[in-house]
Amino acid sequence: MKKSMIIYVLSLMIIFLLAGCAGSKAQDNTTGSSEKLELTLDELSKYNGKDGNPAYIAVDGVIYDVTESKMWKDGEHNGYTAGKDLTEEIKKVSPHGTSVLKKMKEVGKIVE
Repeated sequence: MKKSMIIYVLSLMIIFLLAGCAGSKAQDNTTGSSEKLELTLDELSKYNGKDGNPAYIAVDGVIYDVTESKMWKDGEHNGYTAGKDLTEEIKKVSPHGTSVLKKMKEVGKIVE
């Protein structure tokens, strides 16, 4: 009886230890992915969706990731290219305006 109780307690300790490690790793991943970029317009131009680069656009100083959007194939959408500040185009030309940006992930902001 005493032997089985020791095994039971050790098993619980191992389970809690493993659960604690898994939680810690998940927290680290969240922290790393939540860091916001600060890019100049020149630096933003590298994120054009070409050659394996992600596709980012800026609107009102906020940088959005459009890489996974079906509408932004290879960093291009209706004659526009990612890696640019598209504030004027989104606000004045685009039929959807800024409403579609709510679906995009914010990844950073534009700096001087």
